Amino acid sequence: MPRKQGVGLSRLILASVWGLSVCAGMGILVAYETQPGEAASPPERWPETSGIEKDAERPDLVMLAHPRCPCTRASIGELARIMASCKGRLVAHVLFLKPGEFEKDWAHSDLWRSAASIPGVTVVVDENGMEAQRFGATTSGHAVLYDSDGRLIFSGGITGSRGHFGDNMGRSTVVSLVSNAESRISTEGRVAKCSSYGCPLFDDKTSPQVEE
Repeated sequence: MPRKQGVGLSRLILASVWGLSVCAGMGILVAYETQPGEAASPPERWPETSGIEKDAERPDLVMLAHPRCPCTRASIGELARIMASCKGRLVAHVLFLKPGEFEKDWAHSDLWRSAASIPGVTVVVDENGMEAQRFGATTSGHAVLYDSDGRLIFSGGITGSRGHFGDNMGRSTVVSLVSNAESRISTEGRVAKCSSYGCPLFDDKTSPQVEE
């Protein structure tokens, strides 16, 4: 085989291998971004043992978050859009996990500051993840929405995939439930659900147990 043809063939093979590698890498990335977190199991009524005070007149949204989860940045961004759309008709709390072995400031990450800057949002340290357990969440960015009577009406994520900003079913569902009285009535007794995309809040060894 002439030398030039051999070089050309080698380059073609290398280009093909590179292309396959890129495609494989993109496939792995897409699979990761679209892989939902573990499903939550929130109580049907606002937990009486929660340290978060339920608003008596407006729906309450509670987001459970890990302060170091990069995926949750998008969840905070989508929460800001929800609060802007609902214009004072919704109360929101973002509860940031803090394992007991860390100092309180450990939870005060840039995600904390971003959440705290959203009008209508209260940011709280979730010591040892006790509130996350009470609200049945295991994935960072998971949100639960309770109506003014304390009934669960939504459970899920408010992004379309991990770290994804933009229109998605979770965000639009929350806005619809808060904004439209007819939607709230039509879903009475049922809970709207969407997948959550984020890092695990706990692992099997560190998951705390809620005190009875």
